[in-house]
Amino acid sequence: MRVILKQEISDLGDAGDIISVRAGYGRNYLIPRGLAIPASEGSVRELKHHQRMADAIRRKRLKVSTDLAERLEATAISIRRKTGEDDKLFGSVTNRDIADALAAEGLEIDRKLIHLDEPIRNIGLFTVPIRLHRDVSANVRVYVIRE
Repeated sequence: MRVILKQEISDLGDAGDIISVRAGYGRNYLIPRGLAIPASEGSVRELKHHQRMADAIRRKRLKVSTDLAERLEATAISIRRKTGEDDKLFGSVTNRDIADALAAEGLEIDRKLIHLDEPIRNIGLFTVPIRLHRDVSANVRVYVIRE
């Protein structure tokens, strides 16, 4: 019996794979639990169509992310903060502050995509990585300056 997996199953395959299993295993276990659907001609055609659509969307998102990464690499932002002794900041610069500064530059970035190991607590130049896509990341230069 041929079935199309709806989710990843160890020892069988990934979601969207068309596999051959014993008829009883497919009819009595995989299909009733919603783990697979029978691989008829119509369902295989529908699966291929969905895969082509998902691939087109994936390519479009990758292109948008790549273009945005190029713009981010060319961008440098300045954040002003009050300082105390030894140029230590009162408070810190977080990913939210960086996202707000990027938004002021016209680059809307979700703050969860900005990866700071720990908040910035000193004055200086910092390179901050931004993960835009699974395959695309960019570094933005952040200048933290004295107010």
